[in-house]
Amino acid sequence: MLKRIGRLKILQEALAAALVFYFGLVRRTNRFVVEPADFHSRVVPSPPVIGAMWHGQHMIAHFAWPQGATIAALISRHGDAEINASVLRRLGVIAIRGSGGRAEKMRRRGGVSALREMLRELSRGTTIMLTADIPKKSRVAGLGIVTLAQLSGRPIRPVAVVTSRRIDFRSWDRASLPLPFGRGAMVLGEPIHIARDADAASLEASRHAVEAALDAAYARAYALVGCEDPGRRSREALRRSVASSEAQRSAAGDRN
Repeated sequence: MLKRIGRLKILQEALAAALVFYFGLVRRTNRFVVEPADFHSRVVPSPPVIGAMWHGQHMIAHFAWPQGATIAALISRHGDAEINASVLRRLGVIAIRGSGGRAEKMRRRGGVSALREMLRELSRGTTIMLTADIPKKSRVAGLGIVTLAQLSGRPIRPVAVVTSRRIDFRSWDRASLPLPFGRGAMVLGEPIHIARDADAASLEASRHAVEAALDAAYARAYALVGCEDPGRRSREALRRSVASSEAQRSAAGDRN
């Protein structure tokens, strides 16, 4: 019952409007430092790019982009994500619906059509913003973002926008809700280019490069506001678990 009520269009739109107002309050009442100082001048002359974020740390990533820039973002087709899509539309961001993950899930959840739509938008000069990590595996970058960069020829730019005052949740992605009246930081990482003829090994190396660049951007952003990245410990534990699982699968394959 509560889920059905929560998915009523009128309630979703009301909540989206409230969130847009709230994020505006956060933007106006936090003193943001930008690094590098010429952040916008580096980005504006050479769009489009693929802006990469970590899931759970993406709520105010739109603060970083220059006003007037054409931006699109990938949003899940799940019903609960409709509020996110409505927030983006109110902010002037194009919402592309679809999900990443494994190939079979991408087909079922619209990931393949979303990839085609993102490629079309990039060809039109639209910058794409998306979370680099795969669902339920926080801060483990998927191959989706590097594949998009490979097919489009556009660079990946890590983007971190954080605040000193926030609520950190114990969710799978260690999400943070920014609060007003504090300090903030916006950090832009160096571009990561993926060759069009990159093989599987090169794409895997690029995936790790995206992880490292995003980790560095968030570590720097949180350092600028005098905090530790709230997702650092969970990231390290999960990556150890993923590496162990991959090693076990590889060993099993060798035995077979």
